[in-house]
Amino acid sequence: MGEFDGKTVIVTGGALGIGGAASLAFADEGANVTVMDLNAAAGNETVAKMDDRAGRGLFVEADAGTAEGCKKTVDATVEAFGGVDILFNNVGIQPPTSYLDAVELPEADWDRIINVNLKSRFLMAKFCIPHMRNAGGGVIISSASVQGIQSMPGVSAYAASKGGDLSLMRQLSLDFAKDNIRVLAVNPGTINTPMVHNASGVSGAELDAALVDYGKDHPIGRVGQPEEIAGVVLFLASDRAAFMTGESVTVDGGMMAKGAWAGGAGADLD
Repeated sequence: MGEFDGKTVIVTGGALGIGGAASLAFADEGANVTVMDLNAAAGNETVAKMDDRAGRGLFVEADAGTAEGCKKTVDATVEAFGGVDILFNNVGIQPPTSYLDAVELPEADWDRIINVNLKSRFLMAKFCIPHMRNAGGGVIISSASVQGIQSMPGVSAYAASKGGDLSLMRQLSLDFAKDNIRVLAVNPGTINTPMVHNASGVSGAELDAALVDYGKDHPIGRVGQPEEIAGVVLFLASDRAAFMTGESVTVDGGMMAKGAWAGGAGADLD
C-alpha cells in the first residue's frame, strides 16, 4: 500500500519541474492526483505516466492566476475523486523580462507575477478548504522560495510574491488549525527545471555550463533536482509531519546558511 492511498491531491503547475516530480511522486504512493497547468501537452503527458503507477491522474487546463481557473480545477477534482485532501500550491513564474527594479518593471508584469505566484495560493485555499473541512482535515503546502527569505537585485515582483506566500502560509495555519488543516511551505534554492532554463536565456552546452555556475553558489556545489523538492513535499503532506504547521522548510543546498547571495548567479527559479 502507498502512503497516500485513498487521498486526493491537487498540484498547481503540476506538469513540469517541481510540480511534475511531485505529481508523479504522489501517484507512486497511491494518491489520486489532479495536475493543473496551462501546458496541455505536458499536463496530459504527466497524467499518462500515472497509468503504470499506483494512483490515478486527472489533467485540468486552467490559469491559476484567476478565480475561474482555480474554481474549475477544484470542481473537476471533487467531481472526479470526491474531495480534496492535499493541495500543493506549486505554480510560479519568473519571466526573464521581469528582471527589473520597481521603477522599470511594467505594472502588467507585476500584476501577472503576483496573481500567479501569490493570489493563486489564496484562491486555491479558498476553494479547497471547505472540502478539507468536510473530510475532517487536510494539508496545504506552498512552493515558496529562498527569495522569500533573502533576495537579489532586480526581482521585485517575484520576491514580493514569495515573501507574501510565506506570510499567507503562516496566517492560514493559524486560521484553520481548528479544522485540522496543516499549512506549510518549502523554500527551494536553484532547481534544475524549465523555469531555470528559460530564465538563463541559453540552451545546449551553454545551459549546462550555466547550471554548473549556478551550482557554485550552493555550498553543496550543485543545483537541486525537482525530485529532491518533491521528496520534502511528500514528507510534509504525510502523517510523519503531523505536528508541523505554520513553518517552512528550506531546501537550498546550504545557500541561506551563508547569510547572503554569493554572486547572484543562482536565483531561485523553481
